[in-house]
Amino acid sequence: MEESKEEVKSFKELGVSDQLIEACDSLGWKTPSKIQAEAIPHAFEGKDLIGLAQTGSGKTGAFAIPILQALLDSPHAFFACVLSPTRELAIQIAEQFEALGSGVGVKCAVLVGGVDQVQQSINLGKRPHIVVATPGRLLDHLSNTKGFSLRTIKYLVLDEADRLLNEDFEKALDQILHAIPHDRRTYLFSATMTKKVKKLQRACLRNPVKIEAASKYSTVDTLKQQFRFLPAKYKDCYLVYILTEMSGSTSMVFTRTCDATRLLALMLRNLGLRAIPISGQMTQTKRLGALNKFKAGECNILICTDVASRGLDIPSVDMVINYDIPTNSKDYIHRVGRTARAGRSGVAISLVNQYELEWYIQIEKLIGKKLPEYPAEEEEVLLLLERVTEAKRISQMKIKESGGKKKRRGGDDGDEEIDRYMGVKNGKLSGKLSKKPKRK
Repeated sequence: MEESKEEVKSFKELGVSDQLIEACDSLGWKTPSKIQAEAIPHAFEGKDLIGLAQTGSGKTGAFAIPILQALLDSPHAFFACVLSPTRELAIQIAEQFEALGSGVGVKCAVLVGGVDQVQQSINLGKRPHIVVATPGRLLDHLSNTKGFSLRTIKYLVLDEADRLLNEDFEKALDQILHAIPHDRRTYLFSATMTKKVKKLQRACLRNPVKIEAASKYSTVDTLKQQFRFLPAKYKDCYLVYILTEMSGSTSMVFTRTCDATRLLALMLRNLGLRAIPISGQMTQTKRLGALNKFKAGECNILICTDVASRGLDIPSVDMVINYDIPTNSKDYIHRVGRTARAGRSGVAISLVNQYELEWYIQIEKLIGKKLPEYPAEEEEVLLLLERVTEAKRISQMKIKESGGKKKRRGGDDGDEEIDRYMGVKNGKLSGKLSKKPKRK
């Protein structure tokens, strides 16, 4: 593993061009993050990279800056391809490429599921410099879009590589690797190093430099982590109590299932809290709508599945609540990585019932420490029981009533009240947000 010999004070000292330094400055990147300071010099030397860094550490800049600098020296279409495990992360990566390359006219195409494939083909026909994609949709275009290939790419980036190597993506990834040239630079970035990532490293990287800007599985020092052991029947009460106690904060609440995101969001809204769900079952339009509402501060509680836990840079998250404990302990690292980003402080609270205790113990083993218990008087918490129970009952009735409409209309979350809150009408976002999903 390479160690940086001294702390680099500026992008200029790393050899970044003046045009890109100006772009970094406009994004508020005054000095390189640790992963950027260690990765960029090796990238400029033409090395393949394995970057291990915590979520929120500036990983995107660590691969985007070297790619854009190389593109400035030798501009041509289909210069780089970035693979991402989620649609939202792909869109976010493309936005950062476009922001960094705005002064030099960098063009990006985003290829993700849930949006019009024909429009994506039109965008590919414009010959973008950078393609950012989820594996399945990229494979669709490689197979079906006339004239599109990746034979000219010079850079391949695998972001959140451990997630790309799950069963859903593994086959598609293998086919993609066979469709791109061997003569390329490959950057593999991940928050965690797994056996599959090591296997991929051997398969598609050549003498890579390993940059480790974090311990194997770590959380940042500015993150205050707590847990609360509780009876399963009181979990909703504790959730409402904590959110009420932290009512001025922005929070992300993680659940295990898509159905739970809908139910909890409705329940919390029935109690007067500004909650909105995001899950893999929602259409891309609705997912982006929910994300934009949350980013804009129009709602301050995002109820989500793990689809939202990877790589999304939402700068002002004050608190993460694990309503359901993740069955894969490594997902805990990614969930709590939504808060305490870029040197800010944050809180992560895990609600643990007797059925989840074994999973929680695995998390403590992974992070290497025992967490303190969240302080709350149960008697005080249970004063909310009647209101919370009634709010949940009403929410369950609304979801049941909307079930028939959902099947007839082919809707994906079947909930008109949440649609209205998100500004969704007939499956499209109304108002200003209607423009956002057109960015492909």
